[in-house]
Amino acid sequence: MTPQQRKAKFIAHGESIGTWADQHGFRRPDVYRVLNGQSPALRGTQHLIAVKLGIKPDPSKATA
Repeated sequence: MTPQQRKAKFIAHGESIGTWADQHGFRRPDVYRVLNGQSPALRGTQHLIAVKLGIKPDPSKATA
């Protein structure tokens, strides 16, 4: 899923990005950076956010 698709999903479900961030224990600015493409989300918190949003695959579920 692309960041644009994920934002559209938030809109379609009437869900706030800020509320999602709060519910998952992430800082709101970090979530917005990932969704707006300002962070490549290669590692750390931004990578975890991208995985939780479904933008990047979950490495723990990857097959070898």
